[in-house]
Amino acid sequence: MFKAKFDHVIHAPNRLQICSILTMTVEIEFKALREKLDVSESVLSKHLKTLDEANYVCLTKRTDFGRQRTWLSLTKEGREAYSNHVNALKAIVGNL
Repeated sequence: MFKAKFDHVIHAPNRLQICSILTMTVEIEFKALREKLDVSESVLSKHLKTLDEANYVCLTKRTDFGRQRTWLSLTKEGREAYSNHVNALKAIVGNL
């Protein structure tokens, strides 16, 4: 029997929102994600570092129109971990 796994890395509110947003897109630019979350660059950077260290996100730097921009996406492991975490949360709250 499959048992969903609660993930303490993802569970922090900002990281849970980051993963949720990233599941709905192939990739998103750092600035756009920061604006969606309404957090500072340093707060977002800190959470992304934690997710990156867990190999849940991929950060890609590209130059667009002469400016370097950071693009973010969930890795396969990140998508799997997020899905497992959401299933674990559903199991906790039951069939409300």
